[in-house]
Amino acid sequence: MPESLDVPDHAQPFVQNDPAGRSLHFHMDGMQSLMSCQRPFDLELPYTKTMMAFLLAKPRPAHILMIGLGGGSLAKFCYQNFPQTRITVVEINPHVIAMRQQFLIPDDDERLQVVCADGADFVRDAPPGFDVILVDGFDARGLSVQLCTPAFYRNCCRIMTPSSVLVVNLDNDNPAHPVFIDRIKQAFEGNFVEINVLDRSNSIAFANKGIPISSCEMSLSGSLGHHALETRSQLQSELQRILEILDSRQPLGQVTCATP
Repeated sequence: MPESLDVPDHAQPFVQNDPAGRSLHFHMDGMQSLMSCQRPFDLELPYTKTMMAFLLAKPRPAHILMIGLGGGSLAKFCYQNFPQTRITVVEINPHVIAMRQQFLIPDDDERLQVVCADGADFVRDAPPGFDVILVDGFDARGLSVQLCTPAFYRNCCRIMTPSSVLVVNLDNDNPAHPVFIDRIKQAFEGNFVEINVLDRSNSIAFANKGIPISSCEMSLSGSLGHHALETRSQLQSELQRILEILDSRQPLGQVTCATP
């Protein structure tokens, strides 16, 4: 949807139920999230499985920061499958948070916290310490522009640990897509790869702080071997595809963060 569409701040989403499951929308032309009512903790949309490829570099994250809640697919999957991981989710739209029960998102507890705030402000003010940052910030206008600025990516880099991974869901059809890609490259000094999502016009950007992105230190067994069979069955095919893509590329170098 065009970025210039005149919609109010914090637009009211709606839920649609059909045989495919329960989906979250801001408008009928675009689906924000999809949940199977029979398997509510599974990942249904292809891009979410691509984003989970952070496991290739960080198989046992201690603290995951998610920017954007939506229907909670990534939050629920990580909550269900990584019992030792803390999860902080930042969502700017209170109407989206109000729908968490319809998508069976667990209540806040010692492992999960959903914060109503602007993700750009949150990463600007947060202390370092996140192992993984997942950025999936789309609103009624499309890709949230405040989550695509040079300062946002630099601040993400600042709050990451030395072996952290930044994962960003991007819209290839956005006219500013090349600009956003360049900003990520600049913030992480080139230690970055972009993976196209199967069956969608999205791509997922992966950027590392300090550790080169290279398949030589990655394996399916190291990433998924300690998980349950159901978890492995959901992710194995996509992680294998990404490993093969990385095998064909030269390793990228170490980085330090640019100053915000």
